[in-house]
Amino acid sequence: MTDILRVEDLKKSYDGFVAVNGVSFSVAKGELKALIGPNGAGKSTCFNMLTGQLRPTKGDVWFDGEKITGRKPREIWRKGVGRTFQITGTYQSMTVIENVQMALMSHHHKLFSFGPRAWKLYREEAFEFLDTVDLADQADRPCSVLAYGDLKRLELAIALTHRPRLLLMDEPTAGMAPTARVALMQLVADIVRDQGVSVLFTEHDMDVVFAHAHHIMVLNRGELIADGDANAVRNNPRVQEVYLGGGTLFKEAADA
Repeated sequence: MTDILRVEDLKKSYDGFVAVNGVSFSVAKGELKALIGPNGAGKSTCFNMLTGQLRPTKGDVWFDGEKITGRKPREIWRKGVGRTFQITGTYQSMTVIENVQMALMSHHHKLFSFGPRAWKLYREEAFEFLDTVDLADQADRPCSVLAYGDLKRLELAIALTHRPRLLLMDEPTAGMAPTARVALMQLVADIVRDQGVSVLFTEHDMDVVFAHAHHIMVLNRGELIADGDANAVRNNPRVQEVYLGGGTLFKEAADA
């Protein structure tokens, strides 16, 4: 499989503290890959370097064969790298479909096309994205009344409006009930399969990770200690010791 993302010797340090230390990995086109590890392992820092929010102290990031290290977040987004965050960022005063329309206006460079007819822009296209995430029947409801799981689905729809080739999802099921977690990740898996989008996600729910990820990476204290399929990671002695086997780091993750 061809790689859509390649990371080489990525490092980030702050006044002597090393948050990410020499991390190298790749994500293949059409792959659903998980990055796991306890709180403080460096997962979000790694994500922020991939999307341009942070500049690496050392190392390089390549997207679809092009070096994007040090590029601005909007430049990376325009190239086809999307992201969702742990905390949803929808406009609560707008309806569900209006949130998606706003994202589409940004995608089509018409974000400042406000006026009495702005609400009509890209409405049909917005419905299609809502249908993809099973929210079409809630299109005209205000976001303020949505259940948290539905807000997560809406955030996914918004991320998809740019038609990303790579989607980074930072703890997509955080705060959701177990049933809703499974449903959301099955939806993501379906999108990967049907649309060929590559997804790299962080997650603390091991049931979600082992059920859906094609491959799993484990980060511990800023260093990558494992990268393989579910069986390889589950049976890795070092992963068992520091994360899955009831050690102190596993306890930290469970308490988070």
